[in-house]
This record gives sequence, structure tokens and C-alpha cells, in this order.
Amino acid sequence: MKNNKHVLITGGAGYIGSILAGELLRLGYYVTVVDELLFGGESILPYLHNECFRFIKSNVWEPRAILNTETSNWPKPFAIIHLAAIVGFPACQAVGRQVAWRYNVEATQRVFEQGVEMGVERFIYASTYSNYGLSPNGSPVSEDSPLNPQSLYAETKISAERYLLTQTDSTCAPLIFRLATLYGLSPRTRFDLIVNQFVLDAFTKRELLIYQRGYSRSFLHIRDAVRGIILSLQAEENLIRGQVYNLGSDQGNLTKDEIVATILKRLPETVVTYKDMTFGGDMRDISVSFQKISRKLGFKAELTVEDGVREVLHALRDGLFSNPHDPKYRNAQFIVH
Repeated sequence: MKNNKHVLITGGAGYIGSILAGELLRLGYYVTVVDELLFGGESILPYLHNECFRFIKSNVWEPRAILNTETSNWPKPFAIIHLAAIVGFPACQAVGRQVAWRYNVEATQRVFEQGVEMGVERFIYASTYSNYGLSPNGSPVSEDSPLNPQSLYAETKISAERYLLTQTDSTCAPLIFRLATLYGLSPRTRFDLIVNQFVLDAFTKRELLIYQRGYSRSFLHIRDAVRGIILSLQAEENLIRGQVYNLGSDQGNLTKDEIVATILKRLPETVVTYKDMTFGGDMRDISVSFQKISRKLGFKAELTVEDGVREVLHALRDGLFSNPHDPKYRNAQFIVH
């Protein structure tokens, strides 16, 4: 059943966007995906037959990329979900500061400004809990904790956030999600994310090489991330305007050792090697509080890392990926080339 609300997703052929688009279509939304298809477009092929779906190939940094999507026979977008970005610190390091800033900061400003011009009511921005860097005293960080970026990627995300938080009186209500590290399968699966990568390595190599062994991270299943984003489309505007929400779950605050232990339950023959490593990259060692999103939006994760390990391993064992080591399943290597 159509609900006549139209959602425009930038980066909608990517890891989050491709599964989000399908779920929104299932719920009756009109969906426009704007994507440059750096990683191909196979992820959105199943939606092309749907009369409520449109795809527009475009680079969101271009000055009129969003305005050019307007058409008289579709309702104007109710919301823009801005996912398009150079995602992850390796990818940002690979392209360099100038390019990372162009696509992660300047493009965000341009997309938002065009959304305002089109009369869009909500602008939902995908940021990252990398912005917090290290927990100063080991206690979980909240949305009010100081930001301490450890990478170029986090620097660009913080800059885009700051811009959006100056726009809270705009006709378009901005909302920022600081997402946990995602895992699980999507139409455009990534194998450069910790849980998915560890399962792939354990399955194909029967070995795991672990750096920063005791470091804690925060993890969330991709389908739970999509559920959280959809909640922000359905919530009252006063709950989202100018708000920042950590998007994840308390049970997802885990160390790498705990992730490894979950994988070893299913692949006990895996050999695990640990190495110390200090590098100029993403040195997160952090636990995150998700009380705000639970209290205000009623979000509760339904899936666990164990669920993610099981589904990724099942897909690999069944041969659903003909070549899971293909660079298209990794952000950084693909962009380097």
C-alpha cells in the first residue's frame, strides 16, 4: 500500500542504502536513489520494476544533483537520507584530504541546501561513532561527550555535523545518526567491516590476524540500522529536529576478543594470531551509550553479532558469493584503483 511519502536516498546503491531502499518500498514509500555507482548497481536491480522506485545516476557533489531529480509526476521528497560519502578511514586516506572533504563535507552542504530549496521536511545524515575517538575514562560515551577524531574520516564527518547543527531553524529539520560499526548481509555486502571480514578470513583462510586485541568497539546489524533510520521518518518532528542520536545497542559494545570468540564457536579450527600495532589511523577503543535513542525514539536492536556471524557464514558456505575477495566488496581498495 502506498503512503505517498517520497524519500530520496543518496548513496542508495551502497551497503546501507540498498537494503534501506527495499525496506522503504515494502512499507509503501516512493523511493528515489541517487548514486554514482562506484561499486556497481546490481544491488538495486530488483527494485527497477517497482513503480514507486526511481534511480538517477549522479554525483552528489555536482551543484544541481538533487534539484535535477524533481519531476512533476512524483510527490516532492518528504525526506533526504544522505548516505553518499567516502566511507571509512582507509578510503579517506587513499583519496586524500581534498577529495575526502569535497565528498564528505561540501557535498553534504550542497545536498542539504538543495533539499531546502525543494521543500524537503527532513534531512537524515549518516555519521559515525568514530567521532568520539577514545573513551577518556572508559565509561560509555553519550551524544554530549566531547569529540576526539582519530582519522581524516572522522574529521570530515564532524565538520559536516557542525554545518548541519547550524541549520536547526531551517524549514528542513536535520538529524544526525552516529552509527556503530555495522555487520551482516545487504544487497551490496561489504567485507571490509570487522565482523564480516573476520568471518570471511576464518572461513576462507582458517586463520585470523588480530590487531588492537583488547580494543572495544560498538557493533550493530545492518537491518537494525535500517530500522533505526526508518523510525526517524516516522517520529514526531520535535524528536528529530537538530538532534544527534547514537545508533546502536548496548549488547553491541564488544571487544575484538569477544567477536573472535563468537566466530570460534562456529569455526573452532581457526588459528588466531595477535599482533600489537600502532598506526596513524582509526584507534577507537570505546563503549557507547544508546540510552537517548532508546528513550526518545523507542529503538531497540533485535539482532546480535551471533546472528550476523551465522548469516554471513551461511552465505559463504552456500557459495552465494562467487568471489567474496572481489574489490567491489571493499570500499578502500576499490576507490584506490
